[in-house]
Amino acid sequence: MKENKTALIIGIRNERSIAFAIAKKLYFLGYNLAISYTEDTKEEVLYQLCTNNMYNLITGQVDVRDEDQIKAFCAETKAKLGSINYVLHSVAYGSHKVLCNKAPFSQDEPTDYTDIPLADLEEAIDIGAYSLLRLVRSVQPFLSVNASILTTTYNASQRVVPKYAGMAMVKACLENCMKYLAYHLGSKGHRINALSPGLLMTTSAASIQGVRSMRKQSAEASPLGNISLEDVAEAAAYYFSDASKKVTGNIHYIDGGLNIMGGT
Repeated sequence: MKENKTALIIGIRNERSIAFAIAKKLYFLGYNLAISYTEDTKEEVLYQLCTNNMYNLITGQVDVRDEDQIKAFCAETKAKLGSINYVLHSVAYGSHKVLCNKAPFSQDEPTDYTDIPLADLEEAIDIGAYSLLRLVRSVQPFLSVNASILTTTYNASQRVVPKYAGMAMVKACLENCMKYLAYHLGSKGHRINALSPGLLMTTSAASIQGVRSMRKQSAEASPLGNISLEDVAEAAAYYFSDASKKVTGNIHYIDGGLNIMGGT
């Protein structure tokens, strides 16, 4: 194994997940991995690990709303693999009301942005943003010296992407949490950053109405065109290495340069 480095991965849903692309990259670089799944994703995650010849891993069920589950998984990882060097948080969820989409199999009109229910938004923030605080709080006792934590965001937090609707608030909250954590973790020698990929055809992105059209537009507007999951995994490998040992609180755009564009 490469310098006996251990990475804890939270957020794989299927083979199209950003977290899975990063996990594959780290595995074939020689890192030890601990990979979580949820009750709903267990079968798919284990199948994909097997299909991609990724063996001798620690796997376990983790609901990011359950701090006891997170702590138990971190403790098991430390016991079996040693201190945790790297942590990936790549988790998001928003109901159709948060995304202002039509409900499945419903003829009702989509929720208006001003009518997003507080309960739905709270759930989305709990899963997609507050869970980062919960994860960091739980994993800290098991971290190595100079550990690196990484989360994933989207530029709708900074610019208006109408079809991303209420999820933009979730990502803005997540980014703010990341920056404040960078300050608080710095005194302990740890760093935390966020990757901000362009649109990818992940399961989460598929819930955005018109995502294929948006991706086509970004391909035309981005100086370098659209990105792939492998591009994101390559960037993650930088943050999960000593090359980034003095980088913290950064939002790293991987979007072909789309974030700099004002128009064409």
